[in-house]
Amino acid sequence: MSGRPGQSQAEYYRGVPTAPYDLIKEISVVLVVMLVVVLALAFFLSSPDVPPGTVQSWAEAQPLGLLQTATSELQGTSFSADYGPPYNHGSGAIQTLGPLQPQVWAGIHQPVDPARDDVLAPLRLASVGRPQLKVALDSFEAAPAGLKHSWLNAYAAALQRARSVGPTVTVPTGSYGPVNTMMQGLLEDARSGALDSLLMQSGQFYDTNYTGPLLFLGDGDYFTDLAASQKLNGTQWGMMNETGRYPGQSWLWLYTFWYQIPPFSTASNADLMVVLIMGFLSTLLVLVPFIPGLRDLPAWLHLPQLVWREHYALLRSSGRRSKGP
Repeated sequence: MSGRPGQSQAEYYRGVPTAPYDLIKEISVVLVVMLVVVLALAFFLSSPDVPPGTVQSWAEAQPLGLLQTATSELQGTSFSADYGPPYNHGSGAIQTLGPLQPQVWAGIHQPVDPARDDVLAPLRLASVGRPQLKVALDSFEAAPAGLKHSWLNAYAAALQRARSVGPTVTVPTGSYGPVNTMMQGLLEDARSGALDSLLMQSGQFYDTNYTGPLLFLGDGDYFTDLAASQKLNGTQWGMMNETGRYPGQSWLWLYTFWYQIPPFSTASNADLMVVLIMGFLSTLLVLVPFIPGLRDLPAWLHLPQLVWREHYALLRSSGRRSKGP
């Protein structure tokens, strides 16, 4: 719409209610207020920037615990060894809800063998240039299954009597063949930080899959102890506990909310139940424009008039009507 030729701006807008507005001043005030609020919240609500938990920090803090976990990986008795899909054929972590078994239906699409991936393969890579470790590893892999089982059982029992002084673990003499040489080599690599990298050897140029080290760490008590020290324990705490930067993944609050209330807080299949609920709510949100009644709620509740109340008040004062809702 344009005015008459030669019409001034004042003439064009005559009769239209206007008010002076300084946009630069408004933006400056908002930015200053936001800065003050952010700094105040950061000062009063920030959390300590805790260093990340790694296999190296685990070896430094709990070297005996690392050896016990690595031994359980070789024995096939660790939690991840019986986890189930998507890692292996176990059943320890399968969640179902009646006939719904999506975890089983998806199958094993990220195969994990804890004994091979967490111990034997890293040791094989680390044995280059270390003849004693290579001989021990060759002897273990060439031994019959029964003899391996005997060695590992004896070593696991010996670890119960082992002495840990700083980063060093002294294991009593026993009939466990080359296992102690292997485990001490693994501990040495863990302390140097090499094992963190060796657990991520995917064959790709960039290694971004942290499944290996995370499962290995999860099989021990180190993560549990870290959580306890930060007061983050919970039976089904969910996915929001980040100690590095407050408040963590805040956009996941709606997911983690369900874990705090019954029956989710005590259910063994809470993950599946929460995923199904959030899937239903997300679908409902997407379909809002197509659901009669639900899509009309804003108009029935007069939400546009509430949000644009100044606009509607201005119209009423000028005696005009809006064509909007």
